[in-house]
Amino acid sequence: MLRDIDLNEISDGRLYTANDMVKADCMGCQGCSSCCQGMGDSIVLDPYDMYRLCTGLKTAPAALLASSLELGVVDGLILPHLKMNGNTDSCTYLNKNDRCSIHPFRPGFCRLFPLGRYYENNSFSYFLQTHECPKPGKAKIKVRKWIDEPDFSRHEKFVSDWHYYLKPLQNYAMTSEDSEKIKALSIQILQTFYLLPYIEDVDFYEQFYQRLSK
Repeated sequence: MLRDIDLNEISDGRLYTANDMVKADCMGCQGCSSCCQGMGDSIVLDPYDMYRLCTGLKTAPAALLASSLELGVVDGLILPHLKMNGNTDSCTYLNKNDRCSIHPFRPGFCRLFPLGRYYENNSFSYFLQTHECPKPGKAKIKVRKWIDEPDFSRHEKFVSDWHYYLKPLQNYAMTSEDSEKIKALSIQILQTFYLLPYIEDVDFYEQFYQRLSK
């Protein structure tokens, strides 16, 4: 999501790299599930999130969109996000014990929290959101360990490439008055990167970059 922000208002004012230590470790959350509730449509998924959910749940993309995911407009384009339970306003993947039932393959947004990404100069840094997570007594942890991605360098490249691929398209969608072209663009992105199933036993990044190159 594209936002104009003052880092001093929402963070400790510092930017971090993957190898920096940051006070973000909630140590298992110890019964807290605040970040899994009342999130609305803010847990926007990228193609890797869709791949991971589909393979982890052994479910097709269309089936997920018919159950636990929804489509919403994000900076002019239609993208999928996690659905909140209509009765409890909590994530549909939160179980009866208020624990995440998809934790091993949870979306990148969830892995990152309470960190955020600050994009500039065709790259990005991390920052610590200081007002979002209510859990006290967080411990220091290396950024890459907190995010817990098995192939971290490739994942960072993917995150950056996806952001800078979408950014000009979102800028176009937010400034264009041609609603039909914007709709067609959204449909093309959805079909190419989300609805066309990824092959489970083939490297995700190879599949993504093949689609991106087209």
